[in-house]
Amino acid sequence: MSILLETQRLRLRQFTQTDVDHLSHLDNDPEVMHYINGGTPVSHDVIQNEILPVFCHYDDHFGVWAAEAKGTGEFVGWFSLRLTDDIGNEAALGYRLNRATWGKGYATEGVQALICQGFTACGLHRIVATTYEENQASRRVMEKVGMELVHCFRLTPEDILNADTYHTDNSEVWDGDDVMYAIEKDMWKRLSSSNF
Repeated sequence: MSILLETQRLRLRQFTQTDVDHLSHLDNDPEVMHYINGGTPVSHDVIQNEILPVFCHYDDHFGVWAAEAKGTGEFVGWFSLRLTDDIGNEAALGYRLNRATWGKGYATEGVQALICQGFTACGLHRIVATTYEENQASRRVMEKVGMELVHCFRLTPEDILNADTYHTDNSEVWDGDDVMYAIEKDMWKRLSSSNF
């Protein structure tokens, strides 16, 4: 099993086929999925045959990693960093955590580590992240790590149907905007030097 990185409390490692039950538990919690697909359960079949194969694919430093607690090995959720352009200047950050781990700072810890990895080891110039406009907890994580609101946008039905980190049969999950946050390498360096 390949490990991407470790933080004080987390280990980010490659997904394997044995993680299907972890993902099934995560994606079938209506609270976890509330701002992702409206809380709709995701079948074990879809997770095993559509989502997990995507999660098991890696390209150097980019992909989706299972997050586990270092002390116990407990599955915490996942974090992702994926290129958004062909020249390797920008990547999109993502994360989804088990409800039992909410409020413990794991999201902020994992996001900070991936931003550092992206800027120092991957040569990125900009990292972005998106969430639904009403997902205040996720927006707070982005703001804590120094990301700034860039713009609001509305997902198209095609965007929703083509998502590879979740599944829904409903292309109109909600009526509202998503928001994009971003941080550039120069800003991250300034914030890091001031120990934000």
